[in-house]
Amino acid sequence: MLKIARGRINLWQVLGALLFMTLQVIATLYLPNITSDIVNNGISTGNTNYIMHAGVRMVIVSFIAIIAALGNVLMASQASQGLGRKLRSDLFRKILYFTNDEFDKFDTSSLTTRTTNDVIQVQNVMIMMLRMMIMAPIMLIGASFMAYQKNAAMTKIFLISIPVLIVLVGLVMYFAVPLFKAMQKKIDRLNLIFREGLTGVRVIRAFRQDKFEQDRFKDANADYTNNAIKVFTIVALMFPIVTLVMSGTNIGITWLGAQYIADQSMQVGNLIAFMTYAMQILMSFMILSLVFVFVPRASASAARIQEVFAAESQIDTIDKPIKIKDEPSLSFSDVNFRYHGAEKLALSNLNFSIKAGQTLAIIGGTGSGKSTLINMIPRFFDAETGVVSLNGTDVKALSNEDINHNVSMVPQKAILFKGNIRNNMTYGKEDATDDEIWNALKIAQADEFVKELDGQLDAKVEQGGENFSGGQRQRLAIARALVKDASIYIFDDSFSALDFKTDLNLRTALKNDKRINQSVVVIVGQRISTVADADQIVVLDDGKMVGLGTHEELKENNETYQEIIDSQLREGK
Repeated sequence: MLKIARGRINLWQVLGALLFMTLQVIATLYLPNITSDIVNNGISTGNTNYIMHAGVRMVIVSFIAIIAALGNVLMASQASQGLGRKLRSDLFRKILYFTNDEFDKFDTSSLTTRTTNDVIQVQNVMIMMLRMMIMAPIMLIGASFMAYQKNAAMTKIFLISIPVLIVLVGLVMYFAVPLFKAMQKKIDRLNLIFREGLTGVRVIRAFRQDKFEQDRFKDANADYTNNAIKVFTIVALMFPIVTLVMSGTNIGITWLGAQYIADQSMQVGNLIAFMTYAMQILMSFMILSLVFVFVPRASASAARIQEVFAAESQIDTIDKPIKIKDEPSLSFSDVNFRYHGAEKLALSNLNFSIKAGQTLAIIGGTGSGKSTLINMIPRFFDAETGVVSLNGTDVKALSNEDINHNVSMVPQKAILFKGNIRNNMTYGKEDATDDEIWNALKIAQADEFVKELDGQLDAKVEQGGENFSGGQRQRLAIARALVKDASIYIFDDSFSALDFKTDLNLRTALKNDKRINQSVVVIVGQRISTVADADQIVVLDDGKMVGLGTHEELKENNETYQEIIDSQLREGK
């Protein structure tokens, strides 16, 4: 836990919290001593003047204790909440730069839990440490010293009560700690099922699996609930246990104290102070026990967070990137790629090149490696061997910033962000003007339906773009990519939700736009009509490039391409 806190927690706030806490403990330990003096020197002798003066001292010390407590809470809260804020920010930043392999290693629901619930566990324990965990031992030592000063002989009662308390609390921790550790994994499971239910709600309804999913969530929810009930029931036993020990200790102190008072070897005020110090000693043990119950859960959460930070990217970052050339181009030279842990190559022996003003199309059957190929351009994956060159430079020699600046990509699934159309359109170019946005919308064949919306560019976009149809979302996603000035525009099967006419109009608009014509366009398509007018077409089959040429060339001499044409003609595509 200290490892993830290092560099993320404000040391001045920590020191401030410790200073105020120490002051609070000193004031708290001094109050019973004043009470003892009031009883011994004021009440027993009837000295009202002494009682008044001691009372003023008590008020001042109490006020100091209150101010110190407030200062401790303020500093500890700022330190712990600041730690939580930085952890969430660093986790989010780390996850944003995950490669596809790293995303596969961590489940999305688990990443959500680590960024939220796990961080909360860490920051909660951090504030407990700054408020109670450090206060308890100081209070324990101080109260023990003060109690010994009041009556050394009576401190022997702690030789019975403290071991009993340690044994009982130890049993509580023995049973509670494993259950606390299990809770985080059960939260992961709950989040996973809940997320699948939300994202797959249409599939669930289509297959009438509502009851099955409800039962699955019910089982996971019950499992988590039962675990939580069990662990908090066990922890709840700690309070009656401590109360029982404290009551027994009070009885013992009163019994022994009465004998000492009867023998006139102890004053009544000292007995009252001793009882107060005894309670402080036992409460210190309880606080320490309570903290140590929650520390293992926070430690498990900290370990899960550290796993994310420690994840080593399969793609090396560049300390001194090579300056990228201005002339747009793309080439693959003897490129081979294998997924992490796989025996078989996913892509093998890819060789092709394309330059500014040209369109490269990639076609092939399902699972042939089309998306894998284009994911190597923005370095979502790195080639095992061979060179992928962007504008004449190996992408491995470029910084992420240079790659992101020069590549604009439309993924298979059209994703829009909550806000409005303008926010989404400026995602790749913050200073884009309205004219640039409308031009991109026009090329993407989206300008007409956007003009009909209330507010037009300021029209509301729900989360994921759920208030638009699939075709509208796809066209808006295409427009967003076109707003950005890039060397390479990649469309990963981005025309699949478009009808033939819209598909044709969009590709024609791309060809006729002067700005786009200065760049390289890469289109992944399933339909022959989508790729037919490309300058070069790469035909993939089972990860191998089995064809390269124009539509006419491949139609004449490439068997795989001919099979695709025949199958689509039979299906009427």
